[in-house]
Amino acid sequence: MKVVASYLLAVLAGNSAPSAEDLRSILESVGAEVEEERIELLLSEVKGKDITELIASGREKFASVPSGGGVAAVAVAAGGGGGATAAAPAAAEPKKEEKVEEKEESDEDMGFSLFD
Repeated sequence: MKVVASYLLAVLAGNSAPSAEDLRSILESVGAEVEEERIELLLSEVKGKDITELIASGREKFASVPSGGGVAAVAVAAGGGGGATAAAPAAAEPKKEEKVEEKEESDEDMGFSLFD
């Protein structure tokens, strides 16, 4: 991620095609570890491509990733050996909320007062 960030920083600074040396100098300037193989991999993947097009295609891919359904997965995992059929109805039922009546606290209940 730091290699991608250094690449984007170089592009934001006006360098439309940053080199490995550019990325290395950015990473070294903040004291980050320079991983040559990751720099070379990134540069080979983005070679000849426009960064704004890459970001746009990445957003499209990211938008297609499902982000819901976590409750059903947790219910199935919590169901244990009962199988998915037993856990699915439990996930569909809303939890029943119990009302707990709170007793009012007073100084008299404890037998002493803070200001006595």
